[in-house]
Amino acid sequence: MKNITCECGHVNPEGTHLCEKCGRPLTEEEKNQKIVDMRYEGRAIRSKTYNKTIIDKVWNFFSSVKVGVSIIVITLIAAAIGTFLPQVVYVNVTQGEDIKQAYIDNYGTFGKIYYNLGLTDIYSSWWFQTLIGMLAISIIVASLDRGIPLYKSLKNQRVKRHESFMKRQRIFGQQDMTSAEADESLDLAEKKMKELKYKVRREDGVLLAEKNRFARSGPYINHIGLIIFLFGVMLRLMPGFYIDESLWIREGETASIPGMEGYYLHSNKFTFETYKKDEQTKEFNQSKAAVNSVAKNYQTDVVLYKAKEGAVAGDTKDVEKIKNYSIKVNEPLKYDGYALYQMDFRLNELKAMNFNLVNKKTGESLGEVNIDLADPKKEYKLNDKTKVEIKGYYPTFSGFDNGEPQSDSPIPNNPAFIFKMYTPETPKGETSFVAIRQTLEPLGTTKYKMKFSNVETRNVSGLTIRKDKTLPILALGGIIFMIGVVMGSYWSHRRLWLQKTKDGRLLLAAHTNKNWFSMKKDLATVTEFAHLPVWVDQQDEENQNKDQENKKEGDNTL
Repeated sequence: MKNITCECGHVNPEGTHLCEKCGRPLTEEEKNQKIVDMRYEGRAIRSKTYNKTIIDKVWNFFSSVKVGVSIIVITLIAAAIGTFLPQVVYVNVTQGEDIKQAYIDNYGTFGKIYYNLGLTDIYSSWWFQTLIGMLAISIIVASLDRGIPLYKSLKNQRVKRHESFMKRQRIFGQQDMTSAEADESLDLAEKKMKELKYKVRREDGVLLAEKNRFARSGPYINHIGLIIFLFGVMLRLMPGFYIDESLWIREGETASIPGMEGYYLHSNKFTFETYKKDEQTKEFNQSKAAVNSVAKNYQTDVVLYKAKEGAVAGDTKDVEKIKNYSIKVNEPLKYDGYALYQMDFRLNELKAMNFNLVNKKTGESLGEVNIDLADPKKEYKLNDKTKVEIKGYYPTFSGFDNGEPQSDSPIPNNPAFIFKMYTPETPKGETSFVAIRQTLEPLGTTKYKMKFSNVETRNVSGLTIRKDKTLPILALGGIIFMIGVVMGSYWSHRRLWLQKTKDGRLLLAAHTNKNWFSMKKDLATVTEFAHLPVWVDQQDEENQNKDQENKKEGDNTL
């Protein structure tokens, strides 16, 4: 690393454009500019200086604004793709149902492709989280690369600057004055600038008035807020920080709660209510005939249990009761940081089917068989010589494939059975295939049949279990980000330099990072009060000169 020694004797790090002490331009590029670049006070920026080692190249890559913007664009495109179809956490399927089949059933071929490409859980995918991590790294590196040099420059800025520094400021003015007149102007300027809430420093006939330096920190406060926010987003992949699970529970059933280890839920009853035809409601502006189709309330009455210490995992008997609760829409069951929401329901799901073993010729019944569709037995004995065996059970019968019955789902939506019936007349047994509205006898005509008697139903509740420890982190990041936005939007860093020269002149220079109108307004006030030199905006003059040159070129072309 090569240091740069200024004419004033100060040693500056390689890459510095303006001397840290006096402000002289140190490069030919800066010397040829009429207005000096004050973005980082001319201080050396690592990414603009070093490009030799692997660390330098990685640092320069992530510090690039183009790279940061590119990562943001790619992340936004990926997030947009995730909105084409609902993400997997928002697709309501009953426990045991195939999520891929649900996408195919709802969205056809596009749903199948969407699922196969892994886009159904895009925000939790490793590559999306990698993009988030790269964005966070880019923000951190860019902030350190630019923020630290800027902070050091502003903290260590000198009051007295070289005349070349003053002349290269956008606002500059000078006037011949006696030493007494210059001192009087400095005194008056100091008084007025303090009235305008500027912080004033003076050294040997030099004045520096500064206001709202903190505004320069606004973008970096933004970055801190974004980093905290992105950290909260990535924490959602860590176990225990974010839980969003689904649970389908049937009336009378006790089930372990996904995401809540050691907790169990028992469903006593599900209630579904609609508005009656003659019921007047303020919530819905509908005719009386149409009001009946609007849900009034649906809720699940539950009991929450917790496994006792030392209990075997999955044992629903060795538990202690926590509380009774009625889970309604927007009224979740909350406990230990978890929240259980009522999100969906299924009415009249098949619970059990009853059949009579009947003699086809006489119609005589040998007994009734009650089959629990959630847990059917292999054998049902009616007496010593009469029994029924279940050789095959197909909860959602969808047809035959090469002569074999098929089931699309473990949920009993369309149950079908292969029965083998043993009676005193048929001790070797008879085989029959029985489905709803369909009876087949694949091994020949049978003397007995399983005649459908009735069905028992129950309701199913769809609950969502949520826990989010990242919300405070996300909120903190958002608040800090907004503080940075306000700091950078509503305040500007303003500076005024006044300096006596040995040859009897008073130099004036001013700079602000934005909102030049306000800066000029303050300058007009203090100039009139303190009789300061008449100043000009050199940027406006330069623009006017360029316009005149362009106009002359156009006239010459014509």
